[in-house]
Amino acid sequence: MIGAMFFRWGRGLVCAIAFVYLTSGVWPQNAAAGSPGTLSAIEIVEQMQRYNRAQIEGLKHYEALRHYHVEYRGLTTLDAKMDVEVKYDAATGKSFRIVSQSGSSLLCNKVLKRAVDSEKEAAQDKGATALNPANYRFLLSGSESLGGRPAYILDVTPLTASKFLYRGKIWVDAMDFALVKMETEPAKSPSFWISRTLIHYSSAKAGAFWLPHEVRSETKVRIGGTAMLTIDNESYKVVSNFQ
Repeated sequence: MIGAMFFRWGRGLVCAIAFVYLTSGVWPQNAAAGSPGTLSAIEIVEQMQRYNRAQIEGLKHYEALRHYHVEYRGLTTLDAKMDVEVKYDAATGKSFRIVSQSGSSLLCNKVLKRAVDSEKEAAQDKGATALNPANYRFLLSGSESLGGRPAYILDVTPLTASKFLYRGKIWVDAMDFALVKMETEPAKSPSFWISRTLIHYSSAKAGAFWLPHEVRSETKVRIGGTAMLTIDNESYKVVSNFQ
């Protein structure tokens, strides 16, 4: 029973997390961009798409060490950790190598390994998860400073109730037009076993590029209990096509 629950719950949680990496993007620096209050939501999104295209040209290769940690408190108490070496190459895409794992083998196999595998699989259909007007409605709701840098705050509403899309707020760096923060939840529950999932995402600069830094999700499991999944990225080594 417990094993079957974690298989279904893990599959649903992976859907909720994988799209965050697919929509978060990698953005090259552009210090000449505008400041909050000068652009509309449409113009901000257009700038984001522009730099999405630029990153495809600019990013040649990167490597990072990713730390996965999942905890479940409910019917039982379980936790697991996994360290994964992540490599991205413009020609071949992403590859993953598990460096170490510890804790519950159930969580390692049903949640963490599925998260590693599904991120690459989901990348085959980026159009379905892209942060663009074809998938979302955008509303400029304000601005604030993040790490000493001005950022736009946009409310995002999915146009369809897909488990690969989300609703909530995103923060866009006003100088680079990078997606630097997200507070969202899936537009549709990815699994019967999940009653609600809240996802917090942040990115950070690695050289001239913004790359995923941290993802934290809190999931309420329908039959009782809470699961916390944390994904931390560190030790980026970046190679640009423009070097």
